[in-house]
Amino acid sequence: MTAQSTQIHPATPAGAPHFHFQQGVLHAEGVSLEHLGKTLGTPLYVYSRAALATAFTSYLEAIGTHKVLVCYGMKANSNLAVLKEFARLGSGFDIVSGGELARVLAAGGNPAKIVFSGVGKQAWEMQAALEAGVKCFNVESVPELKRLSAVSTELGMTARVSLRVNPDVDAKTHPYISTGLKENKFGIAIEEAPAAYQLASSLPGIAVVGVDCHIGSQITEVAPYLDALDKLLKLIDELAGLGIELKHLDLGGGLGIRYDDETPLAPKILLDKVFAQLQARGYAHLELVLEPGRSLVGNAGVLLTTVQFLKHTEARNFAIVDAAMNDLMRPALYEAWHGVLPVVPHSSATTLYDVVGPVCESADWLARGRQLALNEGEIIAIESAGAYGFVMAGNYNSRPRPAEVMVDGDHYHVIRQRETFEDLIRGESCLP
Repeated sequence: MTAQSTQIHPATPAGAPHFHFQQGVLHAEGVSLEHLGKTLGTPLYVYSRAALATAFTSYLEAIGTHKVLVCYGMKANSNLAVLKEFARLGSGFDIVSGGELARVLAAGGNPAKIVFSGVGKQAWEMQAALEAGVKCFNVESVPELKRLSAVSTELGMTARVSLRVNPDVDAKTHPYISTGLKENKFGIAIEEAPAAYQLASSLPGIAVVGVDCHIGSQITEVAPYLDALDKLLKLIDELAGLGIELKHLDLGGGLGIRYDDETPLAPKILLDKVFAQLQARGYAHLELVLEPGRSLVGNAGVLLTTVQFLKHTEARNFAIVDAAMNDLMRPALYEAWHGVLPVVPHSSATTLYDVVGPVCESADWLARGRQLALNEGEIIAIESAGAYGFVMAGNYNSRPRPAEVMVDGDHYHVIRQRETFEDLIRGESCLP
């Protein structure tokens, strides 16, 4: 890419060029990433506030006048500033832990717009969610249903429940982020769902309100969603015959983003087909719940890192940077592809590099086989790092986690301080 390019490719979604080059320097909105990296240090996560709003607006425009609740799948990025932005935009939240519930409440989110997912909810988490007044629990097993009944009954409360159904649909994505097949741990097999709904209807402290499914992540095709929807509607038909009427249908999230050469599925393309199918089957009155995560934040962030050494060997060339697998786990975990851009491109003469970190593991790599023109000491951007970046970061090799920054026009705000050594050892103690 030349220094005169006006848009990052392929990481920036079409129509949302919030990361771009100005006078040969990569910017987030109106702020130089070179300035941020040199001023705040690296590794450094940088997000665009405008990109968050653009992504959320794409859902609102696709929804139009239909009855739909968008619940941000916050496990993708749970920084309080990110949550606050989505709350301001009117979003609900899809949570998977008591900690995520506490984050939403701390950010001012509306608990009546929270759906609580996850296969292993503990009693204290159920109690906290009931007391907060969440919209519903996405229950993923019969044992969980029975525990929730016991907790809500003991509190003298009623838990609104949507059973998460596993429709056995192949989302055609990475096996680690596929969640809708029989062999996955999530949900209740669709063949067993009618019996589970009948049990739920009979339990004290339980009010059945919906049905839920989530088939995977980084999905770029309409067909898997429509296959799952067809199975859900047949289940709803069967439940109606049993006298069980539902108020909402939760189709989950999973829309993909552009990391390399993917063609992301626009929310409108999907939802137009979903609305048509609901209308044709007589279920247009049902509230539709969506749980997008990656598609709202993935292309809204980059990870800045500084080249420490350029190591040339007979077998490979390595660009050793100060970010590592503990900062961005996706490449090591999924062999995920992230674009790599020098923040200040200086030459068109490139060398084939593996971009690797300092952690003592061969799995510690961020990009492999990339044609790059690099110098030691320069800053590069790892693209499309807004989702499943910092939230999956850890302290392996006693490495402090990066700082996080939100850019807003020509200004920026540090929304998480860089960890210190004191942070790393807080709570530890030696034997007497």
